[in-house]
Amino acid sequence: MALIAELAVQGAQMMLVLLLAPLLTGFVRKVKARLLRRQGPSLIQPYRDLLRLMRKEVVLAGNASWLFRVIPYLIFAATWVAAALIPTFATGLTFSWTADLIAIVALLGSARFFLALAGMDVGTSFGGIGASREVMIASLAEPAMLLIVFSLALVAGATQLSTVAAFMGSPEVGLRVSLGMSLIALVMVALAENARIPVDNPSTHLELTMVHEAMVLEYSGRHLAMIEFAAFLKLLLYVSLISCVFIPWGLVTARSGPGAYALGVAVYIGKLALSGILLAVFETAIAKMRVFRVPDFLGAALMLALLGTLLLFVSRSL
Repeated sequence: MALIAELAVQGAQMMLVLLLAPLLTGFVRKVKARLLRRQGPSLIQPYRDLLRLMRKEVVLAGNASWLFRVIPYLIFAATWVAAALIPTFATGLTFSWTADLIAIVALLGSARFFLALAGMDVGTSFGGIGASREVMIASLAEPAMLLIVFSLALVAGATQLSTVAAFMGSPEVGLRVSLGMSLIALVMVALAENARIPVDNPSTHLELTMVHEAMVLEYSGRHLAMIEFAAFLKLLLYVSLISCVFIPWGLVTARSGPGAYALGVAVYIGKLALSGILLAVFETAIAKMRVFRVPDFLGAALMLALLGTLLLFVSRSL
């Protein structure tokens, strides 16, 4: 019975991620609209968009290969697995041993590779431009992400997220400049990876500025729904990762009672709401930068992560 209960909690976490991902995107859009004194779309509009796309017929280019048809499901599966591995409201669950930061980075890199491959498969100019820009961003975002992982591993002594969250929630951590640098670098990487302002504007369709949208212009129907759902999950993934590592309060342990799990879910939803408000305020207060300035932005994140890692090495050697 204990194993069944643990599997049920693990399955509930996986379903919670699926249910909350579109809601987080809708909440950010609603808050941004309110900040601009507009009514804005409904909170459940992303769910309606996904259902509308699922009902539409799939239109494929004549020269599209079998990869073009399979890749949306691969992207969705890789992103969902990565998002489900991150502890949201509880740690030490059945599959917590697989929640490794390096594995999550690898899953996200695989999804990015498949998306860039899909953008080049049909052979359109927009797809090639979007794929090249995505790879350019990834060439700086992935090293910064790995350096952040190394910094956390040096502090917590592990890359397993449950261990990192338990250590970061303990009084042994204290205030560290290296962790502050890692947090800022992780936020910058999250903005770039999710095609948010100032790196990209998720609501624009201008050919000269878009990155993510350029790779999915040829998709429609359920294929586009899978890619859009994966984008919602990716935003939730990074918010959950920042909350788990740097705001680990409210996480309950495995084999807790239903009341503890309910409290953990409520705290997690509160973290998502606070992160959504901060993201909306930031995107409203800042303008999108030029595409050629993106390497400078991600280079700053890379330098911050590198300096944080070097500070930890120096402090350990003294």
